[in-house]
Amino acid sequence: MLTTTVVGSYPQPRWLVDHEKFRSNAVPRVRMREVWRVPEPLLEEAQDDAVRLAVRDMERAGIDVLTDGEQRRESYFNQFATALGGLDLDRPGTAIARTGRPTRVPRVVGPIVRERSVLARDARVLRSATDRSIKITVPGPFTMTQLAQDDYYKDEERLAMAYADAVNAELRELEPLVDVLQIDEPYMQARPDRARAYAIPAIDRALAGITRPTAVHLCFGYAFTVKEKPSGYSFLGELDRCRATQISIEAAQPRLDLSVLSSLPSKTIVLGVLDLGDATAETPAVVADRVRAALRHVPEQRLVIAPDCGMKHLPRDLAFAKLRAMVDGARGG
Repeated sequence: MLTTTVVGSYPQPRWLVDHEKFRSNAVPRVRMREVWRVPEPLLEEAQDDAVRLAVRDMERAGIDVLTDGEQRRESYFNQFATALGGLDLDRPGTAIARTGRPTRVPRVVGPIVRERSVLARDARVLRSATDRSIKITVPGPFTMTQLAQDDYYKDEERLAMAYADAVNAELRELEPLVDVLQIDEPYMQARPDRARAYAIPAIDRALAGITRPTAVHLCFGYAFTVKEKPSGYSFLGELDRCRATQISIEAAQPRLDLSVLSSLPSKTIVLGVLDLGDATAETPAVVADRVRAALRHVPEQRLVIAPDCGMKHLPRDLAFAKLRAMVDGARGG
């Protein structure tokens, strides 16, 4: 039986966040505290409750490796990226997003350092909420470099290595608490030339010394914001030589040619089989067909089944229906 997991995020309850505020900035890079409906003194408790709801949905759907649904996060990126030393968050910088538009980002004004634990409490709450395997996600050093204004290092590779050290320190603290550690690196796909220059050394530095399973997630962007996706990855086979044991990719919405999986012969493939741009749930038979197509190129012992990307921007009932269909499809339809 194939293992199932989620990429990271799951829809947040409307009593917790104002979804309309996300529409103008679907992936905030700096803090966006105005999205939270619950006042600060009660927010942590409310987020804990939202985690338990997300976990319960994943358990009911039958998911094997759970996350906390990233219920505390305004985006996959900004919770960790804004918690580091060396940043001026009161006067953010600007960078060009993969959409080509300027976006507010952390401004680097000194050495990047991890001054405190960022996600350990989150991991402990998740561990207390389920007996199943759990995963925690952290933005990767290459993507954080692309989404920062560097007024200190003045050198992308040096900045990426500093971010890698911060990620590594966080992962080492998280490792005893979780079963899988994932770093999110969507900008390797968006900027392949820069990725070829220094992304693999940065990833390896971020994962140095970690012995539990590790994953690198690549995607083309949330279906909520990216409607038309490329049919192939511009940076993928290069990851076969990185330290990560798993490579997580989306395949359903872009209708990916799955022969590309043969370019990752040493990795477990976390394969996206749910099109998050489709406003209807897949049937188990559709998922089973997508799984069988992948098995023509990768053996089942190196295949994990997942959604294409984070499910943050879906209605909760649709997200649950898609996960249930995914689990049933992974069991043969």
